[in-house]
Amino acid sequence: MSGKYSVPLRKVIKTHSFETIYLPDKPDSELVIRSQDINRPGLLFAGYEKYFDPLRVEFIGLAEMSYLEELDEQTQKERLELFFSFEPPAVIITRNIDYPDVMLELAKKYEVPLLRTAEITSQITATLISYLGTELAERITRHGVMVEVYGEGILILGDSGVGKSETAVELIKRGHRLIADDAVEIKKVSSKTLVGSSPDNIRHFMELRGIGIVNARNIFGVGAVKLTEKIDMVIQLEHWDSQKAYDRLGLDDEYISILGIKVPSTTVPVKPGRNLAIIIEIAAMNNRQKKLGYNAARELMQQLGMEDVDTPAK
Repeated sequence: MSGKYSVPLRKVIKTHSFETIYLPDKPDSELVIRSQDINRPGLLFAGYEKYFDPLRVEFIGLAEMSYLEELDEQTQKERLELFFSFEPPAVIITRNIDYPDVMLELAKKYEVPLLRTAEITSQITATLISYLGTELAERITRHGVMVEVYGEGILILGDSGVGKSETAVELIKRGHRLIADDAVEIKKVSSKTLVGSSPDNIRHFMELRGIGIVNARNIFGVGAVKLTEKIDMVIQLEHWDSQKAYDRLGLDDEYISILGIKVPSTTVPVKPGRNLAIIIEIAAMNNRQKKLGYNAARELMQQLGMEDVDTPAK
């Protein structure tokens, strides 16, 4: 699967410690990977080129290299020429296998990056698929704050000036961790999982009205920040409206849709005297209990004889 996002090849090489056999002298904007899928070119080496996807990273393992060695010199060159003519974004040789000279010659001819790793093919392909799935995931940026509270990723949303950053500071002081402030980059890494992080250029920075910009990592220490976290819950902060009826039981589960994924959501009204940090801590623990199958509101209703134990909350 290919999309509108890309990851620089040099970043992939550095992250996975690939040996660089040949890398074209091109800018990062041209040396990129746009597909999270990978391929092993065994069928192409056998001469079947139909449905070959040139956008995929190609892995040459023990089976592919053994097959190439069994071919005569002319056939081997023809098959490799066909392979490199598609100009895949990168060719990675696994198990530190020795490669024929013609492979390096053709890589240079078609300017195809040629890399090598000591890992076995199945392990490195699984690792790279997972890595590219995150790097190339569909994403949006939302105005808000994200924190990790008792292991739960909490995305705090609300109007500007409602107190999101101030609440996050109180949570950090209470031992929890900041993921992002002001802008949260949300990635859809699977059909059921959203991951939140901060844009690189504002990571660890917070804006507090009346004080200005502060660096949470420098003030509270490296243990007070985290790069990414799964989004387990959304908390919407809003100014207290005396005319609005707020949920006082918690029987009905509310959700918000982000990138097509439903995330548990709760609305917390803000007014003087309410300790939002403690409320969010309780909300995080309550959400974890619900995931484990316990709902305090339903238990209370059952003890009062107001709800059947086997009837799910609507």
